[in-house]
Amino acid sequence: MTLKAIPTCLATMIAISIGHQATAAQLDPSAGLIQAAQQEGQLTIYASTGKIVQQAHAFAKKYHINAVGIKAKAPQIIDIMSREAKANNVRADVALLEDAPAASMQLLQQHVVFTYVPDELQSKIAQRYQHPLAVVLAPNVLAYNTAHHATCPIRNLWQLTLPQWKGHVAMQDPTGKPAYTDWFNQMAEHQDQALRHAYQAQFSEPLMTDETSAMAEFVKRLAHNRPLLTHSDSDSAAAIGSPDAKQDFVGFISTAKFRKNKQGMKLGLCTGVTPVIGWKYPSIGVIATGSQHKAAAKLFMHYVLTKQGIAPQSVDGKMSTNQDVHLPNKEASGIEAYRQQLMDFSLQTVKSDWEHRQDWQDLWTLSYMQ
Repeated sequence: MTLKAIPTCLATMIAISIGHQATAAQLDPSAGLIQAAQQEGQLTIYASTGKIVQQAHAFAKKYHINAVGIKAKAPQIIDIMSREAKANNVRADVALLEDAPAASMQLLQQHVVFTYVPDELQSKIAQRYQHPLAVVLAPNVLAYNTAHHATCPIRNLWQLTLPQWKGHVAMQDPTGKPAYTDWFNQMAEHQDQALRHAYQAQFSEPLMTDETSAMAEFVKRLAHNRPLLTHSDSDSAAAIGSPDAKQDFVGFISTAKFRKNKQGMKLGLCTGVTPVIGWKYPSIGVIATGSQHKAAAKLFMHYVLTKQGIAPQSVDGKMSTNQDVHLPNKEASGIEAYRQQLMDFSLQTVKSDWEHRQDWQDLWTLSYMQ
């Protein structure tokens, strides 16, 4: 039967179905890449999240390739890949590194690794995330206790520097968490005017400061306000969202911690905060230059950019840079609806982030001690 012999509405449905199948096929990895990957040996994948074990297992099952996922902190991964490259004995084939500035300066610039954007997915990933390739964006957000407030008590970031919140902002210590100093620098580089406008909105006067940026003034004032500094997101989340907390805290945590609400925590997502409710911290995907399993490594990079590949992390609110992949409805924080309110991390200025980390740490430490 030809398409002309089919009723118009049915013909349209078939045509759409065929179009969808063709589009899906165009996004799949090539048969040649899959075949080459299956002829290589074991693929070893490092990441800073324990979810990499699940991702590697699912990848191995899907493509019939032996793959192992290993959790390690970003500095450890960078050290391992650097040492293996120098020894010409590469075992770590792939890494998803949450410290983009360090990875860029210590691995990419030294040609220890390279990034690979699958041809089939280039149109699905914004150009700003392709050089180097950001695979996943981890939201760090401002949160509050829903047992204390019906809505977030913070509407403007500068409110965190007010006397009423002195000692009642919980966050990880910026001197031990590069994500914070990188956020400081990114805000200074790209959001200076937005932060100045926020100051004007809060205090009804323009910001006057001797600091080099509005963010530097914000960091100084926030540190002066003596936040509760913790060693982990779990500790910050406990301070903010404890159901029987007698003290009222707000603070910055990973969206992954909102899953604790199922165990009775009272974490609420702050939305509508001027100028941002948090930031998206990128993990970049890299392949070892000396890897003997480059086809499998490229196939994994394609896989982790798909809905199935990123699924173990997406339940924690971590966002794929593939524009077709959205967070699941069961994700606990609800950040999907507010992703535009997060600061968008620019990979074009990671060199500046790297070079100014110590400056931000010094500013924080001196201001906190005063």
